[in-house]
Amino acid sequence: MPDRPEVTAVEIARLAGVGRAAVSNWRRRHPDFPRPAGGSDSSPTFRLDQVERWLREQGKIAELPLIEQTWRQLETLRDPAGHPAGAVPAAGAFLLLLHRAPAAWPALAGEPDTTLATALPRELRRLTVSSLGPDAPGLLDLPSLAGATYLDLVRLLARLAGQHGPVAAYEQLLARYAEANSRQLSPTPPEAAALLGALAGRPVSVLDPACGLGALLLAVPAAAHRAGQEADPVLGALALLRLALHTPADTPGPLGLDLRPGSALRADAHPGGLAEAVLCQPPYNERDWGHDELQYDSRWLAGVVPPRGESELAWVLHCLAHTAPGGLAALLLPPTVASRRAGRRVRAELLRSGALRAVVALPAGAAPPYGVPLHLWVLRRPAPGDDFRQVLLLDATQAAPGDGGRDRIDWPRLHRTVLDAWHGFDTAATAGTALPADRPGVHRAVPAIDLLDDETDLSPARHLPPAAPAGDADGLTHLQLRLAERLAALAELDALLPHARPVTGAGTVPTVTVGELARSGALEVYPAGQGAPGRTPLAPGETALLTDQDLINGQAPTAASAAADATPTARPGDVLVPALATAAARVVRPDDPYDGAALGARVHLLRPDPAQLDPDHLAGLLRATDATRRASSYASGTTRLDIRRFELPRLPVERQRELGTAFRRIADFEAALQQATGLARTLTQGLTDGLAAGTLEP
Repeated sequence: MPDRPEVTAVEIARLAGVGRAAVSNWRRRHPDFPRPAGGSDSSPTFRLDQVERWLREQGKIAELPLIEQTWRQLETLRDPAGHPAGAVPAAGAFLLLLHRAPAAWPALAGEPDTTLATALPRELRRLTVSSLGPDAPGLLDLPSLAGATYLDLVRLLARLAGQHGPVAAYEQLLARYAEANSRQLSPTPPEAAALLGALAGRPVSVLDPACGLGALLLAVPAAAHRAGQEADPVLGALALLRLALHTPADTPGPLGLDLRPGSALRADAHPGGLAEAVLCQPPYNERDWGHDELQYDSRWLAGVVPPRGESELAWVLHCLAHTAPGGLAALLLPPTVASRRAGRRVRAELLRSGALRAVVALPAGAAPPYGVPLHLWVLRRPAPGDDFRQVLLLDATQAAPGDGGRDRIDWPRLHRTVLDAWHGFDTAATAGTALPADRPGVHRAVPAIDLLDDETDLSPARHLPPAAPAGDADGLTHLQLRLAERLAALAELDALLPHARPVTGAGTVPTVTVGELARSGALEVYPAGQGAPGRTPLAPGETALLTDQDLINGQAPTAASAAADATPTARPGDVLVPALATAAARVVRPDDPYDGAALGARVHLLRPDPAQLDPDHLAGLLRATDATRRASSYASGTTRLDIRRFELPRLPVERQRELGTAFRRIADFEAALQQATGLARTLTQGLTDGLAAGTLEP
């Protein structure tokens, strides 16, 4: 283990907010760039202190971000032969101390290290036992003696928590850990977890038998008793701390959390336990899930053992067995589980029993693996006398245009589509009301007996009637009138566009970088990466979270900020820039949708001093092709804007305002044109679909 933290080229790029190719260029062009200290020829590592000093001398960073300092300190405590999480659980335990006993650390912080070496571990053990139970210190692998390196870590953690709060600080550590171990970890995104949590409602008890980092348990109210199991005990410890930190600090201990290690299929840690809701995204395509030794397990419905290659169906039956009568189970599964011939008997038993209530096709990118359009299965364990035998088949893939993708999903629309259809269907099942009307191409209630055939294929697309055209004749006529109005307005806007003329005899204008302006106090820079985590949907009264996709699409924020108090919020006069260099910068106006929104993780925020810099002039320059190209880095096919390298001409503020007025007119014209394009696309597609389906004629 190195005596000083070392970083790779990728991590150097992250520190400076550039692409990896920029780091390679620095190594070639600057003979004083630090020499490799380790690693290999293809992936060298460099001493962090030397890299940080060089970047600061070159003006590429003002100071190493505190989260990076903390992560590097965590890395020095990690045993290379041990678990990748290293000391993250011990760091989380200290943040839990700051959360639940905020007066404890200030009382200890002034003590000498010799006293802290024993006093701090004793305080951590006391807190974790009282909050999480007697097994918590062992599960979290808390140190019995705090060495100097660990004490340096807790001091950094205290500073990080002072900036963002203990909860947001821990979320940053988890995000950094997941990023560093992306091949081994595939956490459920908060938007997908929120969808499953909304399906569960407000249950008294919840179980996730494959909880990972606890995203699904985090999506239900903290007042519920939350139980879980995780095959990796360290991941389970991280999830336990996460749930404890998200529980209100004044909640008396022990908290209603019961997370245990072990494989739920082969070593069920909650035998006989029943929960009002069971939420799960199980591991997929497991080959060694215990098929041979579990032949006579009581969890198998009607004694039908899932085939060896159907591990996902084994998880479905495990979740159903732990669901209380009348309770709900929701699982994210690969789409092949609905149609593979080997699983036909198990699917048939789920239909005959009335347990399977809904199969929802989600767009690709909703949850990992992101390239696969997953299915959401919703089950209810039938209570005595429950003879409901209908299944809701729902295709929600229209919530992502084209081929979908993580950044293209319209999460509010997806939530509305799924929850509205499910609530109407579930009300019919529990209260005996009429089933909701079918929506062609979207959802349909199908009698279970109609699905029982030689294949018992539950894929929604196979059973839904084709979608109707995107509107009737009257609706399309109304849309055409709206488009005509918008085009007429564009003609008026065209008259407002500035009339350009060539400039002759212009000399060279001196320039200044955004980084230099920030150091002089002419503007504040909040670079991409300082944003808060988000979740959807956005409820009334919540702080909106501004994402790069919102800016690129010119739409109002759709997500809610999960850490608004610790995140910069946009205000009139700010300039917002997506991290992708090809996107447009936008100025925040009073009372527009971005006013008051929290900064997302891939959005730069510039706050100019209006006495020195005109916001519209600044935004117009940021949209310029050549200047943006020179301030961008290119790596792995992605163009990323290095905001501090961006060069601006040195102009009097009066001249800036004159040019800013012209830039604003151009931006207004572009926004109106974008809205007209959206209307035109909807109109032409509706006309095409209506003529093709025979429901309209010319």
